Amino acid sequence: MAGIWRSVLRMFFRAAVIAGAVAAPAHAIQILRDPDIEHALEQLAQPLINAAELDNSHIEILVVNDSSLNAFVIDTKHIFIHSGLILKLGRAEELQAVMAHELAHIANGHIARRQGNLRAASSTAKLGLLLGLAVGATSGNAEAAAGVAAGAAGSASRVYLSHTRAEEASADRSALRYMALAGIDPKAMSDVLKYFVGQEALNVGRQDPYVRSHPLSRDRIRAVDARAGAYNVEPSNNESANYWFLRAQGKLGAFLQDPKNTLRRLDESDDSEIAVMRRAIAYHRMPMRELAIAEIDRLTALLPEDPFVHDLHGQILLESGNHSAAVDAYGRAVGLAPGNPLILAGYGRALLTLDTDEGNAEALRVLERARAQDARDSRMMHDLAVAYARSRQYGMASITTAERYALVGRPEDAKVHATRASKLLPRGSPGWNRAQDVLNAIKSAGQKRNQHNARQSVFRGRLRCNARLAACRL
Repeated sequence: MAGIWRSVLRMFFRAAVIAGAVAAPAHAIQILRDPDIEHALEQLAQPLINAAELDNSHIEILVVNDSSLNAFVIDTKHIFIHSGLILKLGRAEELQAVMAHELAHIANGHIARRQGNLRAASSTAKLGLLLGLAVGATSGNAEAAAGVAAGAAGSASRVYLSHTRAEEASADRSALRYMALAGIDPKAMSDVLKYFVGQEALNVGRQDPYVRSHPLSRDRIRAVDARAGAYNVEPSNNESANYWFLRAQGKLGAFLQDPKNTLRRLDESDDSEIAVMRRAIAYHRMPMRELAIAEIDRLTALLPEDPFVHDLHGQILLESGNHSAAVDAYGRAVGLAPGNPLILAGYGRALLTLDTDEGNAEALRVLERARAQDARDSRMMHDLAVAYARSRQYGMASITTAERYALVGRPEDAKVHATRASKLLPRGSPGWNRAQDVLNAIKSAGQKRNQHNARQSVFRGRLRCNARLAACRL
C-alpha cells in the first residue's frame, strides 16, 4: 500500500514543478472523474495506443474541468484533455487526433527530456502543489458537476508545456502515422489545428492554452495538410468510435452546461440511449426528481447490462435521498464491473448512508478495494475514513484523513492527522508507514520551499544591486 502512495506522491511532485514555472497566477484545476466518460475515452484511444505500440494498461486519459481548449501530458502514463476541447470538437476522429498527438510525445521520448528540464526548474514546494494534481473527488458542487466529482489541483506550466517546434513536428508525423495505421482519417488532425488558426496573433491572455502549449505556424499546418493528404487511408468502420465520442461528450455537457439548454437542444422525439441519458442528468440537476428517475429507469431498460448506466442510476438515486434503492443500483453496477474503483467508491458511499452495522462493514470492505486500485480519489478517501471510524479503527481513520488532506492541498491538516496516526498505529505497520510517507512529503515540501525562497531572495538582491551599481557582485 505504501508503494502505491509513494507513486502518487511522485506523480504529484512532477505536477508541482510544472505549477512552479507558471508565469501567470496559478489557478485551481479540477480533474473530472466519471467511470463512463473514462471508459469512453479509453475506447477512442485504444486503437491509437496499439498503433503506437504502447501499453494500454499504463496510460490513462483524464478530463480537466476547464472550458478553454487544451490537451497535455506530464508523464508517460497520463494524458489530460480539457472539457472545453472535448465539447468543442465535432467528431470522434478530431478527438482521436488530439490523443494521437499526445501519445506521440510519450512514444517519442519527449517526456523524459522534459523531466530532465524539470530537475533544473525551481519548485514552489507547497504541498498543495506537490500533491496538487489530485485526481480525486471533493464534496459540494462537484456532485452536480459531473458525477464526475473532482479533486483540487495545481496549475500546468506554460513553460513546461511549451514544446519545441521540432518536438511538435515529430509528434505530428507520428500521430498521423498512428491514425493511418488505425484506419482513422488523418485529415482530422488538420481540422483540429485549424480551430486555432490566427490565435498566435492574439495577446497571450486571449489565446487558448493549446496555442501556448502546442506552438502553431502556417508551415506546421501546411506540413500536416500535406502529410495527411498523402495517406491513402481507407477509413475503418468508425460507428463504435462515434458512439463513444458522442456518449462522453453528451454526458460531460449534460453535467457541465445549463440543464435547461441541454433539454432545449434535445429533440423531444429522440429516444436514443445518449439522449435519454442527457435528459436524466438534466432533470436531476434542475432538480426535477420524478422526471429524472423516469428517464434513468428508461435508460436502464435500454441498457440493462451496462455497468455505467447502473452507476449513474445509483448516483441519481443517492443524491435524491433514496439510499436503499441507490445501494441496489450500485450493487448491480459492481456486479457488472467488479474491478472499477470509481464504481466501487460510489457503492461504498451508498452503503455508508444506510448507517447499519452490516452496511458499514460492507462499505469498509468495498472502499478498501477501491483505494487499493486508485489511491487518488479524495472523496473516496473521506468515505473510507468514515468507515474506519465507524469500525473504531481510529488510527486508520487518521492516516486516511491525512492522505485526503494531502491530496486536496492542506498540508497542516495532513500533518496533524498523520502525526496522530503515527501514535495510534503499531510502529512498522502498513498504516504507520503511510503516515511516515505523508510526514516526509510535508518535510520535503518545506525544504524545497525554503530553497526556492532563498534563490528568489538572491535573485531580487541582484536586481536591486544592478539597479544601483552595475559593478556590484554578490
